[in-house]
Amino acid sequence: MKIIPAIDIIQGEAVRLTQGDYSRVKRYSDSPVSVARQMAECGSKYLHVVDLDGARSGKADNASIIAEIVRSCALNVEIGGGIRSEESILRYLDAGASRVILGTVAVSRYDFALEMRRKYGDRIAIGVDARDGRVAVHGWEKDSGLDAYDFCRQLAYDGIYDVIFTDISKDGAMSGTNLDAYRALKGIDGLIVTASGGISSVSELEELRAIGVDGAILGKALYEGKLDLRQVEEAMGDAG
Repeated sequence: MKIIPAIDIIQGEAVRLTQGDYSRVKRYSDSPVSVARQMAECGSKYLHVVDLDGARSGKADNASIIAEIVRSCALNVEIGGGIRSEESILRYLDAGASRVILGTVAVSRYDFALEMRRKYGDRIAIGVDARDGRVAVHGWEKDSGLDAYDFCRQLAYDGIYDVIFTDISKDGAMSGTNLDAYRALKGIDGLIVTASGGISSVSELEELRAIGVDGAILGKALYEGKLDLRQVEEAMGDAG
């Protein structure tokens, strides 16, 4: 199972939100590049980067900083947040990203997401952010009305197998992740699931690995010292 530390960016700073609430933001560093380097030094092979400003605006607000992260660290970097055009996709892929994550646009322009997947293969993943079982969009602030699990089934049916699934109610709360959600998702034929949101213990990571998820994204538990990245990598990391 891949261990994937996360860097969320607002106004050029590394931050974490609690339950997707932009009014509950905690800033950890004014240098996301330095944070990425520290994660690489801890043995990470992967990195999850989200432009939270872009997720709300639909623009690549922190693209230059994200590109610097990719350039400066020998990591497999996946990038999400505000990526709603092929131009944005290519900007990040050309910068060296291993894959880009489509969220809002996968709901609002589903045919576009299918086209990008056909064109770029597994370098395109879909971020499914769920609140009360429905897909949230536009920086988690709007309810799309779509059932999150039905949406994942549709993605797999149409050949988009790579999904990053977040239970928003768990994200940043450090109170545990939604293991039942990942058990349900692994029942969808072909779906390759990355777990995100609330993961805060090695025992949870062991359970996620037993469930069969492909990767686990770690955020606030790392920043608050509840999990030690180097120890987690040694115990759980997989070159994938």
